[in-house]
Amino acid sequence: KPPPPPTQQPPVETFSSPSKPRLYYARPPTKSDLPEIKKRWPLVLALAAVGVTGWAAFLLFVTNQEKLASSVVKQILQTVREHDGLKEVLGDAIRPEPTWYLNGDPWISGSVNLPAGHVDLSFRLKGHRGYGTLYFTSIRKAKGEPFTPLRFRVISDDGRIINV
Repeated sequence: KPPPPPTQQPPVETFSSPSKPRLYYARPPTKSDLPEIKKRWPLVLALAAVGVTGWAAFLLFVTNQEKLASSVVKQILQTVREHDGLKEVLGDAIRPEPTWYLNGDPWISGSVNLPAGHVDLSFRLKGHRGYGTLYFTSIRKAKGEPFTPLRFRVISDDGRIINV
């Protein structure tokens, strides 16, 4: 059975001002100042920049090696070596001009996209008499058709243009 309700009201307590917040406990004294934490974002940003640059350089090197190893470049070089007009201008032993930053391999500008049907290349040539730049462009109008060369010329450093 529950107890009966109180017969009198409890006394009302009133406050004259708000209470002051107090510490729950006394803080322990600090032994020494903590060392300042160095910011890490400059190091992370520098490492990210080095990583992205290395990745881009690797991709450029690999795509250049792919172009260099393609059958199109090998056929172009074979044709150039056998061309009599180029032998007169550049001399014998015509080969791609090596570059120091590719460890002796040539830099091939342009693209070889056989599935899409277009090849557009240019690279430097070197012979025992002189230097020149080879330009080759070829397209395929429809799938299954042969490629049509649009441009196949060498411009020597002395300004002579040889159409191959």
